[in-house]
Amino acid sequence: MPQTTRPKVRGPLTPPPLRTLAGETLGLLAVPRLIAAIPSFPDLPRGQGRPVMALPGFGGGDASTLVLRGLLAALGYTVSGWGLGVNRGNVEATLPKVAANVAAFAKRTGRPVHLVGWSLGGVFAREVARDEPNIVASVVTMGTPVVGGPKYTRVGALYSAFGADLDALERRIDERNRQLIRVPVTAIWSRADGIVDWRACIDPHDRNIEHVEVRATHLSLGFDPHVLRIVADRLGRAQKR
Repeated sequence: MPQTTRPKVRGPLTPPPLRTLAGETLGLLAVPRLIAAIPSFPDLPRGQGRPVMALPGFGGGDASTLVLRGLLAALGYTVSGWGLGVNRGNVEATLPKVAANVAAFAKRTGRPVHLVGWSLGGVFAREVARDEPNIVASVVTMGTPVVGGPKYTRVGALYSAFGADLDALERRIDERNRQLIRVPVTAIWSRADGIVDWRACIDPHDRNIEHVEVRATHLSLGFDPHVLRIVADRLGRAQKR
């Protein structure tokens, strides 16, 4: 069973140690487990045509969410990728485009959209929901750094190399997080995450967010069968609210 209590965050946050990247290769073990779990997926809640958009993590595109989208489509959701190519990490420039795509999807389906974001994709999902709660039904994030932005991730050094002030960015994000999100949010996180300090996935301000601990690597979150079941379950719960 997943751990759904809000964990206590202790000690200073840091990017995961370099040695933890080796553990990310274990995520490949999720593939045979996914294949074995497929026969059990039909018992998951049905989507009844409700719209879901999947948003990829840093460096990923719609191809990275194919497994997730395929499952949700099979469950009867109307599914969309984010349609913006590779996620290059520029949140400020890309967020308006994401919001426009979500708004267009909501208009096309006549319903608010459920957003599922993997890593940085979850940042976009949260920010659209924060700014436009009328077009978002719920949010599920997977390994999403909500504290510090890239500062406590393995890609923080890359942002710094391109001139980003990580400390200033962390302060802006903290101020932003104080404006609470008004739609249901589930945050999936893992202590085995070798890309993002798991503690950065815990929202320090919003006590209404459900934090769900799983056993998965960062790079397997989008196809780990246990994670997929949690995503489908939370989307099903959100439909009933």
